[in-house]
Amino acid sequence: MNTSARSTARLLVSALRALLVLTVVTGVIYPLVVTGIAQGAFSDKANGSKAEHEGRTVGSKLIGQSWNLEGTDKPDPHWFQPRPSNSAYDPLTTGSSQLGASDPTLLKSVKEARQQVAAFNDVPVGDVPKDAVTGSGSAIDPHISPAYAELQIDRVAKENGLSEPQVEDLVNAHKEGRDLGFLGNERVNVLELNLALDELANR
Repeated sequence: MNTSARSTARLLVSALRALLVLTVVTGVIYPLVVTGIAQGAFSDKANGSKAEHEGRTVGSKLIGQSWNLEGTDKPDPHWFQPRPSNSAYDPLTTGSSQLGASDPTLLKSVKEARQQVAAFNDVPVGDVPKDAVTGSGSAIDPHISPAYAELQIDRVAKENGLSEPQVEDLVNAHKEGRDLGFLGNERVNVLELNLALDELANR
């Protein structure tokens, strides 16, 4: 074997060794270390922030869901309702409608939705907040504004045989502040709120 051939062989062996080492480090060791840290320090988040109720998983705290009458697409008056979703809360088809703020189609749908929400909650149309009639950018936002949650208190209380103060206390207990005190807005997680409502209504 001449010098050039031996040099090429050494380079190939070195390259294969580097490939093997990097494969083991980045493909085996690193994922195991990161997974171990995540499971040890952030187990709930690492496993999808699951919401448990009566011993079973009922959803994720990070993904919104519909609260409709069984077998229909009509909202169930017993529950706090989430904001609209362009994807019916399917995490595999996230994204907004892509309609601009001045698009006639969007303006028409928002106007109709505002009237529906007002009628559903028996409140003036002018009291309906924006997030009650517009979807989030992801279409799976699990939160609503405190204003939208408060708008629903009277209806939810009546439908569940509870007093307004009881339901109002429930909403206040589930208000989440801004991240780090200044990022985003105050919000209420609809899934967590409805699970607490179910416990209260069935006491």
